[in-house]
Amino acid sequence: MSQTMKSSPRLRNSYVIGVISVMLILGSQNVKVAECRVANEVSNVIEYPAINCRKHGALLTDFGGVGDGVTSNTRAFRYAISNLSQYATDGGAQLVVPPGRWLTGPFNLTSHFTLFLEYGAVLLASQDESEWPQLPVLPSYGRGRDAPGGRFSSLIFGTNLVDVVITGQNGTIDGQGSYWWNKFRMSQLNLTRPYTIEIMYSSQIQISNLTLVNSPSWFVHPIYSSNIIIKGLTIMAPVDSPNTDGIDPDSCTNVRIEDCYIVSGDDCIAVKSGWDEYGIKFGMPTQHLIIRRITCISPDSAMIAFGSEMSGGIQDVRAEDLTAINTESAVRIKTAVGRGAYVKNIFVKGMNLNTMKYVFWMSGSYGSHPDPHFDPNALPLITGINYMDVIARNVTKSARLEGISNDPFTEICIANVTIQVSAEKKKLQWNCTDVAGVTSRVNPYPCPLLPDRGNFDCPFPNNVLPIENVQFRTCNV
Repeated sequence: MSQTMKSSPRLRNSYVIGVISVMLILGSQNVKVAECRVANEVSNVIEYPAINCRKHGALLTDFGGVGDGVTSNTRAFRYAISNLSQYATDGGAQLVVPPGRWLTGPFNLTSHFTLFLEYGAVLLASQDESEWPQLPVLPSYGRGRDAPGGRFSSLIFGTNLVDVVITGQNGTIDGQGSYWWNKFRMSQLNLTRPYTIEIMYSSQIQISNLTLVNSPSWFVHPIYSSNIIIKGLTIMAPVDSPNTDGIDPDSCTNVRIEDCYIVSGDDCIAVKSGWDEYGIKFGMPTQHLIIRRITCISPDSAMIAFGSEMSGGIQDVRAEDLTAINTESAVRIKTAVGRGAYVKNIFVKGMNLNTMKYVFWMSGSYGSHPDPHFDPNALPLITGINYMDVIARNVTKSARLEGISNDPFTEICIANVTIQVSAEKKKLQWNCTDVAGVTSRVNPYPCPLLPDRGNFDCPFPNNVLPIENVQFRTCNV
């Protein structure tokens, strides 16, 4: 990824580079792309931060887009991106979505490309199933999450890409998920519901400064990818909506998630890496992940969950400066016999929690399996789990830590924790089985399997990961 580029004041304040004038006549084959114009002086330039800027650009309306909330723009998006892809080797291109309500089905992105949603732009996901392409199951899952068959494409999708930016002036992407939630609840789905954004087998990805609402299922799903920055997202779904995870890094390396506000019907952030024998065979971990400055509301799920699909392994995760309000648990590990692999070297520092069912929760019997063919001897390794500097208020139960018989969770460290229990508190505040570790300065006093060993802090890495060094350029629309 690129280092910071200092644009001149003249460039930042007076110019748009390489605006493409494109005329598209929908309903015919006459698609005309005019030549790029040279830089033109303008009075209203939008600046935005991105990993890379683009030499060329166009508006969705240049391709016949209609922002009335009724007309389908699926064809306009697909034509626009197809035409702009020709500039991938000439400085890249950006597609700007102006204010309006833009109904659309799924479309695929291209490399060296920016999708930019202006303030007041709303993408509305089509509820017409005929507009949604079907995709095969993910190889690390072996089946769909909702049904054994394949899955619907995500609304914004891309595979085998390099250098992609999805950003805006807090423009909105509305998944209009109620249609899909109702079908899921009535068991009427033969395919897995769409996600809002999914990027596969790709590198150098930025998803930032957007509002995402009402996803049919998971909101943001980078998978089999690397060098990803997810920043400044507002993600919202009804707290009773099914499986509306906020951000799911899945078999990814070098990921930075920061400054996001998430209200969800499921885990706000779910770290994954494949399901049982399929994830073990695929063997791609999620690793070198940074999560910071996150606020979560999820009454029935976790702020951050590891698993339950973790069969490719999860390691080296640093999470800090986290806030959860009215959320079932803070950081939860979900695994089971048959998962195999590992969750190890997890470092969490600085949690501010208010109204929680559990502060600490680890589950070794989360037994959802893709099929009966999982290996009962594939035991997960859960070790090196560190929590430090936690303040929690109005808590029902401090900890529920349940390892696996003959496969205990080990090297757990918990330090500098103050928990204020609620009026409806459970009498047994720490419920611990098949776990081992140490604690320091924890109140209420922890279980005997996690004895107090005096005044110490849990470890937190001080080395800098490569994804932390990535800086944004100042780009223009």
